[in-house]
Amino acid sequence: MTAAPPAATYRPARGARRRTVTLVAVAALPPLLSLAGPLIAPHRLGTPVTSPFATPGDGAVLGGDLLGRDVLSRVLHGGTPLILGALLVATVTTAAATLTGSLAVLRPRVGRAVERAADVAILLPPLLGIMLIALAWPGGGRWAVIAAAVVLGTPYAVRVVAASAAPLATAGWVEAALGRGESTAYIALREILPNLRATVLTLFGLRFVEAVYVISMAGFLQIGPQPPASDWSLMVRENAPGVLLNPWAVIAPGLAIALLAVTVNLVTLSLAPDTTAKAVHRA
Repeated sequence: MTAAPPAATYRPARGARRRTVTLVAVAALPPLLSLAGPLIAPHRLGTPVTSPFATPGDGAVLGGDLLGRDVLSRVLHGGTPLILGALLVATVTTAAATLTGSLAVLRPRVGRAVERAADVAILLPPLLGIMLIALAWPGGGRWAVIAAAVVLGTPYAVRVVAASAAPLATAGWVEAALGRGESTAYIALREILPNLRATVLTLFGLRFVEAVYVISMAGFLQIGPQPPASDWSLMVRENAPGVLLNPWAVIAPGLAIALLAVTVNLVTLSLAPDTTAKAVHRA
């Protein structure tokens, strides 16, 4: 029985890469459109262009909000703060959890301390934690919500990274590095972290999506941004009394939040290395 030609081996990989590039290009459009929204908004942010809760018409494609401002313009302006805030939360949380989790599996005492601290932090209800941190933060606002999202999201992320890194701590190459007398920081950064790419990338996507929901929930409760700020979740709260008059004033920002979370999740999953396929190929 003859072996398959080399071209047959690599053709699926090229097809998978093309599908990944296509998926990333399509899924990245909503976040890019949100970031570019202020540049393409048809009206100024706080300028009334129609009557309150007016239905879609010539002056406003999606109608007006409670003050007669253009709903479409406010939706296009409201995505940038949310995306940047969620991106900051996901970056800080993932970086802190990756470093802490990698070090915890190499030092049992550190690992036990991290696990106990994570257990205590997880017991705190997320909504109560957001309110406590936001109310204690000087001035409150968006930065208080971002800090709360980082504090509340890190314990979960640390446990995920530690669980993925635990089998690597007993691998042969790690034991060889320990035998050479390498430092803990060197082993964590050079031996363990490169083998956690799929976990870290997936974790980043999950933290981003969770940050979107946390920041949106805080905005809906008016813990973070305050009127007249343009914020999707704040738009939902402000325009809820007129949902029967102009449903787009509530539907448009709600759909924007959901679409952002879904597309970022798709991009993350498409970019994550396929460790299962690699393992099957080695076998």
